[in-house]
Amino acid sequence: MKDESGGLLEWLIPFAFVFCAGWVIWHGPAYILDFIPHESESMLAQMTALHERKDVTPGMSGLFGGVADIIDWVALILVPITFILGMRTIVPAAMEFQPVRRIDKFAMFIGRITMILIISMTLIMLYEVVMRYAVEAPTLWANELTLWIAGFVFMLSGIYAMQQRSHIRIFILYDMLPRLGKKFCDAVWVLLLWGFAFFLVFGSYKQVFAIKFYRWEVFGTAFDPPIPATIQPMILITICLISLQAMINLIADWNVDPEAHSAADDIDEEELAALKKSVGAN
Repeated sequence: MKDESGGLLEWLIPFAFVFCAGWVIWHGPAYILDFIPHESESMLAQMTALHERKDVTPGMSGLFGGVADIIDWVALILVPITFILGMRTIVPAAMEFQPVRRIDKFAMFIGRITMILIISMTLIMLYEVVMRYAVEAPTLWANELTLWIAGFVFMLSGIYAMQQRSHIRIFILYDMLPRLGKKFCDAVWVLLLWGFAFFLVFGSYKQVFAIKFYRWEVFGTAFDPPIPATIQPMILITICLISLQAMINLIADWNVDPEAHSAADDIDEEELAALKKSVGAN
């Protein structure tokens, strides 16, 4: 019997990954203090003060003579473990791109993570609405946390969209070419994407990692999330993963017959059937 998508594990494991990754990100200063040496005493003092201000478990001592405590280490270890488990437990949905190869499950699990982030963002906004208008006690963190999560959703969904071949494409000229011409166009646009990724990383790596991430730049508000320190490095990581997924798609689709596109592709049969049912049409 074929497994059905949407099982309990497909919800729990992405949620566990998001929770562990969120803990690691929020306690980023602890890992920076442990793993990245600071030559400047002022930078060391600034990072230590930032960690003490953000630490969720301030009463726990660090392990191995460092700053990160046992919970920080457990969360850090569970991040790759939950990611691998999530990849292994993926059951492709009927609407997802077929066939699914083992390497495709990396991007597919990122898609599951994105879905959990969207749900989390919705719950946060709902909580803020209730607190603001029903209790009259608005939070200081909901708006910025939603903005922060939305940035990750925007980027991570791009990786999943690339694997699903669901990004915007224009086929007017492409469909007119012979098979060899289509392969040439596919190879050229992948090379252009890799070129863009290379120059983006080459031109901004130092500023992003040496200034934003290394110094753990925060937002400068009451909640003070490390949006600059996390979103900007994630942009570079995302463009690299999208470029890698584009190359995987190129190799996987090289000997596959190209799809034929027509105006009928824009018709959603399920949506059309639902509309007919709503108006009582047969």
